[in-house]
Amino acid sequence: MFARYKRVLLKLSGDLLAGARESGIEPSAAEQLAREIGEVVDLGVEIGVVLGGGNIFRGESAAVNGMDRVTGDYIGMLATIMNGVALHDALEKQGCPARLQTAIFMDSVAEGYIRKKALQHLDKGRAVIFSGGTGNPFFTTDTAAALRAAEIKAEVILKGVPDTAGVVLDAAAQALCRENNIPVILFKYAPGSIMQLIRGANPGQPVEL
Repeated sequence: MFARYKRVLLKLSGDLLAGARESGIEPSAAEQLAREIGEVVDLGVEIGVVLGGGNIFRGESAAVNGMDRVTGDYIGMLATIMNGVALHDALEKQGCPARLQTAIFMDSVAEGYIRKKALQHLDKGRAVIFSGGTGNPFFTTDTAAALRAAEIKAEVILKGVPDTAGVVLDAAAQALCRENNIPVILFKYAPGSIMQLIRGANPGQPVEL
């Protein structure tokens, strides 16, 4: 089966893990995403995944309501790790080889992010989930996705969201993608849409950088 890309960075909104819920993690939603990622891996495409954490906690919103911004950002990064653990578990249950790496080191939960290890995992056909954002406050998960995409030399960032209306990349993410010539394709997630993008059947919406 034809694949348009060899190596991609899939950036998924944390809200996709909530499924029909308003927040939290819906196991069936994680299973669906894992099933689709597994199909991409089976196709021979190397895939890195960055998840948002908005289904659990939004640091910027907390800051608006009086929480220290740095504190809020760290809680948000921990939320992305929780999502990463859930997706990694779902991938393993699907029989898809995968590794979870985190920018905030917590050895009992995941590997610490090391670029060379990530590249080795990708070369061996494992999906790699990059969690914990960049490990630093004041950066969004879009910036983390752009950074990891540049580090692993991904051909494209596929950004999946529940609704594309009004979705933009922050300036730091745009700058990283522009400097490293990484195109960004925005798409409204629906079951099957990830494979459609990989095969070139769904063009998505190219983001102007």
